Parts: sequence; C-alpha cells; structure tokens
Amino acid sequence: MAFEITVKRIYEPAEAGDGQRVLVDRVWPRGVAKKDAALTLWLKDIAPSEELRKWFGHEPERWAEFQKRYGAELGRNDEAVAELRGLLREGKVTLLYGAHDEAHNNAVALAGYLLRHPRA
Repeated sequence: MAFEITVKRIYEPAEAGDGQRVLVDRVWPRGVAKKDAALTLWLKDIAPSEELRKWFGHEPERWAEFQKRYGAELGRNDEAVAELRGLLREGKVTLLYGAHDEAHNNAVALAGYLLRHPRA
C-alpha cells in the first residue's frame, strides 16, 4: 500500500495541501482553539500510553527505546491503527502533534511505524 503521510506541529497554520489532518496526541494542545485546528479527526487512542509518554519525557537519548516501546503498543492497538490506515487509503494524511521537539515526538514515531508496517 503506497500512501502519503506528513507530520506537522498543530501550532502551524492549516494548509490546503495537508490532506486529512489528524491530531495524534492524547491531551489537547494548550492555546489551540478547536475551531482553528481544522481537524479531520482527533485520534487520541493512537497516542502513546500515559506511562510511556511520562517515561519518554521528550528526552532525545530515550528516542530509540521510545520508538521500540511505542511500536509494541501500536502492534496491540489494532482498532486505532486500522482507523488511521483507512484514512491513508483515502489520500494524504498529516499527523499533528503539540510537542516542541520536531524530531522526537509520537507523531514522527507513528509515521515511521506506519512506513515500516504498511499493512495490517
């Protein structure tokens, strides 16, 4: 399955080329009005568990292990992953996140997981 997926901070303005915009954080980002988010879906069930999120703490030295642990969680989260794959079959999807670190966050890890595991 070939699909187009991008990752973007929710604080960046929505653009016509974003395709379907999916927030993949468990907690709503501070300072963002729901009406301004231009979301297709808030898929909070695909976010890392609270325990994993707190352990990671956006510490870059934990990034490799975070990706491994989050990938294991995603492997057990068939329903949410299938919902996101369904959107990807329809066209471009932009995964949105609220973290400051643009390289080490759950949306980047999720996009990588989907690219490594393109089929359910």
